[in-house]
Amino acid sequence: MGWLRALKHTARSGVTVERTPLEPLIALRAAAGLAIVIGAGLALFGPGAAVSSAFGAFMAAVATLQKSWRPRPVLALVSGLTLAVSTFVGYLVGSSDTWLFLLLLAVWTFVAGLLWAAGPTAGIIASGNVAIMLVTVTLPTSVAQAAGHAAMIAAGGVVQALLIVLFPVRRWGAQRDALADALAAEADYARRLRHDPVSSFDPAPLMKARDAAAVTVRQARRRPAELHGARGLAERLRPVLASLADPAVGAPAEGPARERVRGLLAAAGTVLDAAAHAIRHGDPVRLPAPALAVLKAPDLPEVLQGPPLRAARRLAALLDDVLETAEPGSGRTADPAESMLRPTVPALVPLVMKAVRAELRPGSPILRHALRVTVVACAGYLIGHALPLGHAYWAPMASVMVMRPDFTQTWSRAVARFAGTLAGVGAATAIVQLAQPGMYLSGLLAVVSAGLMYVLMRTGYAVAQAFVSAYVVFLLGMGGVRWDQTVPDRIALTLLGGLLAMVAYALYPAWETPRLRTRLADWTAAVGRYAAAVLGQYADPAGARRADVREALLATRDARAAWQEALARAEGEPVRHRGLSRAAADGAAEALAAFGRGAMLLEAHLPDRTHAPVPGAAELARALRTATETGAEEVRERRVPRWEGLRALVTGPDTVEPGVLRGASQQLLDSLDEVSEALRP
Repeated sequence: MGWLRALKHTARSGVTVERTPLEPLIALRAAAGLAIVIGAGLALFGPGAAVSSAFGAFMAAVATLQKSWRPRPVLALVSGLTLAVSTFVGYLVGSSDTWLFLLLLAVWTFVAGLLWAAGPTAGIIASGNVAIMLVTVTLPTSVAQAAGHAAMIAAGGVVQALLIVLFPVRRWGAQRDALADALAAEADYARRLRHDPVSSFDPAPLMKARDAAAVTVRQARRRPAELHGARGLAERLRPVLASLADPAVGAPAEGPARERVRGLLAAAGTVLDAAAHAIRHGDPVRLPAPALAVLKAPDLPEVLQGPPLRAARRLAALLDDVLETAEPGSGRTADPAESMLRPTVPALVPLVMKAVRAELRPGSPILRHALRVTVVACAGYLIGHALPLGHAYWAPMASVMVMRPDFTQTWSRAVARFAGTLAGVGAATAIVQLAQPGMYLSGLLAVVSAGLMYVLMRTGYAVAQAFVSAYVVFLLGMGGVRWDQTVPDRIALTLLGGLLAMVAYALYPAWETPRLRTRLADWTAAVGRYAAAVLGQYADPAGARRADVREALLATRDARAAWQEALARAEGEPVRHRGLSRAAADGAAEALAAFGRGAMLLEAHLPDRTHAPVPGAAELARALRTATETGAEEVRERRVPRWEGLRALVTGPDTVEPGVLRGASQQLLDSLDEVSEALRP
């Protein structure tokens, strides 16, 4: 799309208010922690220390509300402690020399930009620390006061962490939701297969459930048993459901066998929905009796035979395991030794450093973001000091908070921040003029504003920013700063910071659109390796590693997720990729998804280790791996991939024996032909 259309699209997305489930109890707990910190600071140390501690508690609570699987108390502590260190070091440097502080700001901002390589949560915490540091370094007037302010900021993080430990809200709720969503997605897939035997399945819920299942050693000892094994069962259910429904390897398209399969799929959907509800709420499984009766019907051998019968029996066994796993208090225990362990914070440091070093290369979007945000923050700081407005830190603070590694988020957040600032500052100013609040009432209004921000944080950045702006007005008013000293400066400098961020991305972009072909090629090569790994199991059932299939499948999902994320980012960019239209991208992606589905059907019928090697499987695996790697390279070079060598092998009369392997291999070839057709000019 053009620049004008892209600007309209990003502006509209920035001010859009989304309907999303709210978590008022979590927001109330965070606001209570903020109130405790502000009240204690006012009573014991005065408004200056109260403002510092309030910023620490505020940012710690924001960190705990991010979409992260790391324990929430750890996020609060990391946010509070790193902000305290940033504030103390910033004051020591800034109190002696402005240019030295500018150098520190450049280093701090560059590191914060690079930390996006470790994930969104790390990037948001680091960016927030830089932004709040710009405010808090102006509060103390001596080294002793700076140390006291840093201690109060750290105390704010500690208070939020303690409240999470002492007053947990829906313990393991995020993990329960992730696993329940995965089972519910499987249930929906089973129902769709009744009417569309080759229906597609988006593995995103399974990927999210896998991320949620990784726990620390301490969490592994306390995790409810029903969260331990159901995810693996859901992974194994998907290929069984697909193989049962697909006419090529399952029941015929019409007839009694197909009707029986439709009944089995409907019953499977009912069972999986019941298990998802039980896991989500921690309740006993409530299952209608007819569903189990269908799964255990004695006439299965009379209606289904061969691969469909084996798939039906496998489905019934897996669903029994799901019901047993999902039942709270079933007597099962989670074994920490079998858990996917998440590294502790100290063990995470070398992993983060490795991820950051990997981005220190030309063309890296993360490196470009780090350079971009560093230049903008320093320029905003200098321009803010040059203007006769005061509060110069608001311009770089606005820039740091809105800038992201991709175009759409940066521009939409810049628009949303300015719109939210206007609304929040306007409302807070009107309240201040009408009520003339004193110190304690200003603190109360600040807590209420922060609490509303916590509740509505996920409805949109503009909404959250409106309450953040009101929070800052009330908080600074608690310290004796009059509204007419802050409102005009804040609005003007916020606009300046947003404009700097938008101009910087336009001048030094990191477009995702030109990389779409590379993402598509990566997905092609990954899904080819997955199919080859599956075929390797047919070629050597006794000696092949089953873990190879799993590793290849996870790599395929990562490549598919990277493609989808890149495509979503490219939609809002004002650039056009001449070698890949949107129709071609959609067609190729649909064909690769069908290719992955064909490989999954093969995985559903893997021979056991006592089975003899399947003739032709080894040659087919080698040819498939070579063809997809060559095809991926052709996609990168903007050429149409050709599959002639693989076609000769698949369609040969004696290469692959009739049965599941021949039918699925033909499906794989057809999917690759569709990829070529989609990419053909």
